[in-house]
This record gives sequence, C-alpha cells and structure tokens, in this order.
Amino acid sequence: MTTGVETTQSGGTAVAKALNRTTYLEFEKPLARIENDIAELEREDHETNRNLASDIKQQRTRYRTTLRRLYTNLTPWETVLVARHPQRPLTTDYLKLIFRDVCPLHGDRCFSDDRAIISAFARIGSHRVMVIGHNKGKEIKERIACNFGCAHPEGYRKALHKMRLAEKYGLPIVCLVDTQGAYPGIGSEERGISHAIAVNLMEMARLKTPIVSVVIGEGGSGGALGLAVADRVAMFQHSFYSVISPEGCAAILWKTAERRQHAAEALRLTSKQLAKLGVVDDIIHEPVGGAHRDHETTAASLEKYVVSTLDSLKRLKNTTLVRKRQERVRQLGGFFESPSEAKAAAEEEAAKKANSTRRSTSRTSRIGSRIARAAGVGS
Repeated sequence: MTTGVETTQSGGTAVAKALNRTTYLEFEKPLARIENDIAELEREDHETNRNLASDIKQQRTRYRTTLRRLYTNLTPWETVLVARHPQRPLTTDYLKLIFRDVCPLHGDRCFSDDRAIISAFARIGSHRVMVIGHNKGKEIKERIACNFGCAHPEGYRKALHKMRLAEKYGLPIVCLVDTQGAYPGIGSEERGISHAIAVNLMEMARLKTPIVSVVIGEGGSGGALGLAVADRVAMFQHSFYSVISPEGCAAILWKTAERRQHAAEALRLTSKQLAKLGVVDDIIHEPVGGAHRDHETTAASLEKYVVSTLDSLKRLKNTTLVRKRQERVRQLGGFFESPSEAKAAAEEEAAKKANSTRRSTSRTSRIGSRIARAAGVGS
C-alpha cells in the first residue's frame, strides 16, 4: 500500500484533502500518480502565482474517471483488498454515525467480556434495536485487544445472550459482520468455539424478533455465520462473504498462499456472485472508490437499508418471521441451472402440497361418512 502525499495548497478543495488522506491499494497506483501530479500543480500554482486552475481541474477529472473505471471492474481479489482497507468504516464508526442513544452491554455472564464483539441498545431511525457487531479496532493496541475482530466463544455467547434479551423486550436485532473468522487459538478451542457458533446458528433461527444482518467488510467462515442467520442478509458492494479466506483456501488446496487470487476467483465471494446464488438478499451500494473514501455517505446508505427493512419485517407476525427465516436457511443448499428451473421446482413443490391437502381432506370425509353410516345416521 502507498499513502497519498499531503497537498501544500491550503486552499485545496475538501475532495482533494480527502483524497490526500487515502491509503492506496496495489491496484490503485494510477490514482496515486495522478494525485501526485495534482499536488505538484497546486504547489507550483501557489509558489509561482501562475494560473494553473484549468490544468488542476483537468487532472481531478482524470482522477475521478480513473477511480470509476477501476472500481467498475474489480476482480474478486481486489474486492478482498478493498474489504480489508485500513480506513474502511468499522462497527464503531457506524455506531457513532447512524445510531443514537447507544447503551453498550458487556459480558457473557459465564467467562469474560470479549472485545471482538460489540453489543448495545440503540435507536436507528424510528426503531429501538439491539446492535451486535464485530469490532476489529483501529489503533494497534485496540486491534490486539480485539484479536483483530476474531471472537472467542465468550464473544458468541455474549451475542446470543443479548439477542435473547432483545427477544424478551421485543426489539429487532441488527448484526454488523466484519471478521476474517472466529479466533482459532488453543483457549478458544478449549472453551468450545465450534459449539458456541453452532448454538448461535440454532437459536438465531428461532428467535421471535426481526433480525437483519449486514456484511460491512470481511465475512469469513463460521465467525461470520455466528451473526448471520437472519430474516434479511445484505452485503456492502465491495465486501466479501466466504467459507474461508482466499489465503486459507490456497494454503489448503495448493499448499501456498501465493495462489490466493485464484482461490478468490473460485470461492465466488463477491456481493454480485452471492446475490445471484441467493446466499444474500440485498446489496448496499458504496460511493465510487469504496466505503473508505466517504464514511458519511456509506453510513447513510446502511441506515436507509436497515430502517426500510425493519419497517417491512415489523409488519409480520413473529411466527411468520421464524417460519420464513427457517425456510430461507433450508434453501441455501439448493442449486438450479437457471431461474426458470427454480420456479418450476417451486411450482412442483406447491402442487405436491396441494395434492397432499386434498387427499387428506378426502380421506377425512370418507372416514366421517363411514362413522355416520355405522351409527345409523347416514343414508
């Protein structure tokens, strides 16, 4: 990664200042070069009093055009890099930007308070909710304390305890997923990390309250699944959601992490691919250049999605919510060659249910007639 050069022109625009604070990824090197050209032109304009405004404007237009071109055709591996960008907004950022009256909750009432999982009562729009999300941390000390967002078993037990609390008070649950996976250390295994995640999957599938889950960055392995059994699962445009990280997949299949780009292609982990497969329900679009370039606009998009989704989910009865949620989970393993085949299969299943109901009704009528004749009531 390379970091943009600070502009010497104090009167630079807000856009230029924002660009100068951006950490550039490997595939964004053309942007870094253009930004250096802009900084040089602004310095020359300031020092020599020459009017270079038209040249600067031309370079900024070139910058925006290049930015749009790069982000329109991201490869799966480039998507992974964007999802991991060090300046990408985290759960803590969204708590500050779009949630109000935030009241943090701590501990799992069993072992400890895992800082890799955040939970809190809060308000978003007109809704009172329970917010639960992964916390990667910002500064290096905080990241170490949070295990870089990789939760221990107590983190998932903490999350489940808060979910049950939300169900008790009739509050919707909003989960923000951003982890490369659950913590794989010895202590984590000793305290039952696989069991903790499995219990979360089972209990989330039957909680009688609306659940919305959004992958805001990385959605890796069971660590992501532990917060992602929901009525609606969405992803940000440049996030990824996968059974394993590309590096882990490459290390297992090819014995080297150098094949990570090939693994990212094979895993089908981007938002477009997963929406097509039906793994996620919605895609939340990001500003041009990724969420890390405009936190406020990204947060506003998340707020709009969560509020509108909760508005629709709250109209359903809790029993209907649970039934539809479980049906959604059961359909995740299905595979069809085309949407027409999926539709035909659904129609066939509906016809089978209708025939079964008619046969049951007919059999009940015949039994009733026999009982009536035996009692001397029938003709």
